Amino acid sequence: MNNPDLAKLILRLTAGILMLLHGIGKLYSGVGWIANELASHNLPGFLAYGVFIGELVAPLMVIIGLHTRVGAVLMAGNMLVAIVLVHMGDIFALSKSGGWALELQGFFLFTSVAIFFLGAGKYAVKN
Repeated sequence: MNNPDLAKLILRLTAGILMLLHGIGKLYSGVGWIANELASHNLPGFLAYGVFIGELVAPLMVIIGLHTRVGAVLMAGNMLVAIVLVHMGDIFALSKSGGWALELQGFFLFTSVAIFFLGAGKYAVKN
């Protein structure tokens, strides 16, 4: 069976819901630690609130298929910032279980890029 639109929906829902859960977590725990990371790189702490765009607004756009490519770029950008600010030392590292230390970050980054190139498909509010 060949149904690329259903595959796009599954990819959008998987990446979007999983990223959204991280954003919801930050609603509860706050973004203070992100502000501290930004400050350690001589960047203003208020930029930490941008995580809500990358982890709440953008995933919702991807999930419902509203300006999906824009949402995917925002999610990918969010992950690039996270990798640069927090995870650069682990880019070539393996986890204790033998996988890539940045599996989760890589998943979000590369699925977002794939969604950008694939688009939303027909099961979307608006491409």
